[in-house]
Amino acid sequence: MNDLDRLLAKDAIRDLAARYMRGQDRLDADLQMSTFWPDSTTDYGIFVGSGPDFVRFAQGLLVEHLANQHLIGQHLIWFDEDDADMAFGEVYFYAFHRIVEDGAPVDMTICGRYIDRYERRDGEWRFAHRSEVNDWARKEPAADEFLKTDLADALTGRHDMKDRSYDRAWLRNA
Repeated sequence: MNDLDRLLAKDAIRDLAARYMRGQDRLDADLQMSTFWPDSTTDYGIFVGSGPDFVRFAQGLLVEHLANQHLIGQHLIWFDEDDADMAFGEVYFYAFHRIVEDGAPVDMTICGRYIDRYERRDGEWRFAHRSEVNDWARKEPAADEFLKTDLADALTGRHDMKDRSYDRAWLRNA
């Protein structure tokens, strides 16, 4: 790979990681599904199986949450020396989940890294394998009631595809 090809590939792989997270946070199963090859594999510890089966598992689990936000940090990408259509990566993440326990909202934070193998097929990069390694986590009572009082007029996001970010007609005319 020359420098330009490597740069374009890295940009496509980083976009892949962002689309995966958006699919999770907005419960957009089709978007998340499009990030995995049909024959891909995963190992999240709590789930081991194909990429498509993981998407179905995650979407079913996350729909029970009140909100989710996954942030990705540094993303290291290495290209296979023998195969220009294969790369490996490590992506740091912060995952914020608003859940309900014993009838009360609880914030669960999980931080860790994804360990990935990417493959390019017919010019498109997708996950061939994805593992999640958790480095630390915590739970604490939700503490943002002020959003409903002090900031009641602030715009708020949605935990589904009705989120404003999907409304291109609104954004086009905003």
